[in-house]
Amino acid sequence: MAGETPLRIRAATEEDLPTVVRLDAEAFPSDPYPYFVLRQMLASFPDYVFVVDDGEDLVGYVLSTPPNAARSWILSLGIAPGLRGQGLGRQLMTRILDHLRAEGVRSVSLSVEPGNDTAVALYQSLGFVPDADGPRKDYFGPGAHRLLMTLSL
Repeated sequence: MAGETPLRIRAATEEDLPTVVRLDAEAFPSDPYPYFVLRQMLASFPDYVFVVDDGEDLVGYVLSTPPNAARSWILSLGIAPGLRGQGLGRQLMTRILDHLRAEGVRSVSLSVEPGNDTAVALYQSLGFVPDADGPRKDYFGPGAHRLLMTLSL
């Protein structure tokens, strides 16, 4: 449409923190990261937090760890609820994976709620392979099962 500002994926800044906290709470209402955790992630891993900026607001984010022995983890991917299904998660994942590959990462892991079929399908379409043992019971505590997935770069 004429006059629309194109979406831009960029590194997050300190000023983005309140919006990333809001997005995380919207994306994961039952178990969002505490504010202090997101603050420390942004302070500790500033080159590994990307956001989707629509020119007026942030509409998505992805957090990863820096390389450690050529391995990295995707810690979180969140898209504003009203904008899901439009490819923003794929764009963010592609951007962070390209960044990690350029940093020498050879293996990327993540965990996902086993019943989150949309996320599992996205990750599989990007080449992530589910752990052969299936979901890990109580991975994040009682009742918080997670499916671990890994991508070789």
